[in-house]
Amino acid sequence: MADPRFFQKAGPFTLGELAQLTGATLSDPAAAGKALTDVAPLQDAQAEHLSFLDNKKYASFFKATKAGACFVRPELAADAPAGTVCLTHKNPYKAYAIAAQAFYPQPKPETFRAPSAVIDPAAVIGADCHIGHGAVIGKGVKIGDRSRIGALAVIEDNVEIGADCDIGARVYLTHTVMGNKVRLHPGAVIGRPGFGFAIDPAGYVAVPQLGRVMIGDDVEIGANTTIDRGAGPDTVIGQGTRIDNLVQIGHNVHIGKFCVVVSQTGISGSTQLGDYVMTGGQSGFAGHLKIGAGAKIAAQSGIMRDIPPGGEVMGSPAVPIRQFMRQTAIWSRISLKKGQDET
Repeated sequence: MADPRFFQKAGPFTLGELAQLTGATLSDPAAAGKALTDVAPLQDAQAEHLSFLDNKKYASFFKATKAGACFVRPELAADAPAGTVCLTHKNPYKAYAIAAQAFYPQPKPETFRAPSAVIDPAAVIGADCHIGHGAVIGKGVKIGDRSRIGALAVIEDNVEIGADCDIGARVYLTHTVMGNKVRLHPGAVIGRPGFGFAIDPAGYVAVPQLGRVMIGDDVEIGANTTIDRGAGPDTVIGQGTRIDNLVQIGHNVHIGKFCVVVSQTGISGSTQLGDYVMTGGQSGFAGHLKIGAGAKIAAQSGIMRDIPPGGEVMGSPAVPIRQFMRQTAIWSRISLKKGQDET
């Protein structure tokens, strides 16, 4: 279903192959040899397509789908229409993601060095790398094997990039050390000085920012996101974390493993996020806070105090979600009563 001008498709794959790949169970083992050629949404899928159901609000689409097969939770398989084979899985969306990656594998970068790229002789470039047009790579830079540097990217002196990384067009990197399989989308700026200065009536005095940005393996950082280097301690982005577009991360921030930071979030300096924290869009964090592992921050929340592990908060200033809902209900009743009294 994807536009072939932009996406290269693999396959076909049999249901048996897809079940083995994803750990799913076939509702009809006799259908293991059935071949599918593509993935598609429930409402668009045809007999040759694979789809998924993860949210019950789309159950009506599932009951009417023409998909040849569908990933679903075991308890929903009975609702499948005739002709649709179920691949049951406790996490259908994850199973679908694995299958979709098989149909549309990430293309490997072609080995290439653009003649317009400026590469310092003291840079160390690994095997099978792609260096795009107009890229600038400074002295002492180390780039691992099979990494891709996009057009007009700037990699300042002594930056270290691991293997299988993808550095998008116009990315700017300085004072950064990153692991393997890191993906930076176009326009990201990583490692510039943090917003640090001493306040004095005679004028502001800049505090030297002497730290780095340390990025773990398999991190993804969105377009036009900015991450400041540390003032002394490093700014740290943990393994597997996903950071959306247009996020600002201040100096000395420490983000744990497998966090999700959604678009337009701002995290002030020296705040610490534990592992598996999730922040909604446009959430804002004051500095020097500690956010416990597994905490969930609703969109547009203003975080002004520490949050315990597993805490779920909402609002500005943020409070526990249940408290926020009660407060909202109370204010709604007060507003309604006031309106009735005035009429």
